[in-house]
Amino acid sequence: MVAFESVHVDASVREQYEASAEWVKNAFLEVGATAEIIEGVDKSLAVLGEVAGDPNNDRTVLLYAHHDIVPLGPREEWDNEPLEVTERDGRWWGRGTADCKGHIAMHLEVLRLIKDEPNLPTIKFVIEGSEENGGLGLKQLLEDRPELFEAEAIFVVDTGNTEPGVPSIVTLQRGSAQIRVHCETMEAPVHSGKFGGAAVDAVAALIRALDSVRDDEGRCVIDGVDCTGVWDGEEYPEDKFRADTGMLEATELPEGDIASFIWARPAVSITGFSSTPVEDAINAVPATAQAHLNLRVPPRQRNSEGKRITTAKTAKLLFKHLQDHTPWGAQLDAEILAINRSYAADEDGEILNLLRECMSDAYGMDASEIGTGGSIPLTVELHGAFPDSEIALFGAADLTSAIHSPQESVDPTEIEHMVQTEALFLTRFRRS
Repeated sequence: MVAFESVHVDASVREQYEASAEWVKNAFLEVGATAEIIEGVDKSLAVLGEVAGDPNNDRTVLLYAHHDIVPLGPREEWDNEPLEVTERDGRWWGRGTADCKGHIAMHLEVLRLIKDEPNLPTIKFVIEGSEENGGLGLKQLLEDRPELFEAEAIFVVDTGNTEPGVPSIVTLQRGSAQIRVHCETMEAPVHSGKFGGAAVDAVAALIRALDSVRDDEGRCVIDGVDCTGVWDGEEYPEDKFRADTGMLEATELPEGDIASFIWARPAVSITGFSSTPVEDAINAVPATAQAHLNLRVPPRQRNSEGKRITTAKTAKLLFKHLQDHTPWGAQLDAEILAINRSYAADEDGEILNLLRECMSDAYGMDASEIGTGGSIPLTVELHGAFPDSEIALFGAADLTSAIHSPQESVDPTEIEHMVQTEALFLTRFRRS
């Protein structure tokens, strides 16, 4: 699977993308499932099908993963060929190994292992083809043909553990918003020798506004938003966080619990900034500047008055905050490009309790609960369509997998453990 450059939005590799979907379809057919490729409104290709359950077991499980990948990025930043699985240091390296083709391999191996087991539930599966591009195609398919997705237990297998060998179930995912901010101060740049010192610099104005969303310790602050949430699940030790992120030794973390910062509080990341490129710099005061912001919002987010607010409302409050903190009369506009809602699981539901038991048996130790700052759009859509179903998020990746980056990798023993976990669940999921 890794050999396919299955980037959904890149027309130059469309043939590879289509071949990836065809390979996945055939692989599920080979393990005894029905399988079909369905093209979405965004030209994405999803593979859906099922394995019929035992007539004496009326329960249903939906297995999810995705076969599309993010672009490879500069080849020179990879230590190995990104479209080949390279085994090194006990891990498998290559684009998609962790996100998310390793999870497709996991589902296939589970179906191989349990195919002769008695009294199995009906097992549906959906292998998405546009997760990395927002999942519009699958969202529309869910609206048009909900029966393809309906299940009591829904396994969104696109996350992972904090570290190899330490089993975890993700019970929370933060929502997200993509925001484009534009700052303008003059009709056009002016000569810095003649006017610098008095002319309002758009870059400086936007930097001041962006700096206002952090306090002196680097903690997120947004006017009108409670940014003091507390995570009451598994802790995230500072030394491990530093190792996982590759933080430089001299960098300082804000005072407080790291897990709360990344799972229970909003966060604003400046993911892009532009004005005059450095290589094109001239002696002129900039008249415009832009920034792309990524906002993350936990479930049950509250405003400063203690009332629940959505990801969309939080994004609007962030925009107002930036406008209020833009200095010198500079004009600031913003466009909210995309919104993904947050999700919180029922931590004491039947499905999560059984999954926790199976995961603990597979790993030989108790499974813990963690959050994720990432968002998987289909999770919220499925929860909205089937509010009585239980959704579980887990997977074989870990925090050193470097998904979306060069050097993406997965620990194959994690795939093995998660295969055991899922297989145990499917053989135990029946009416008591």
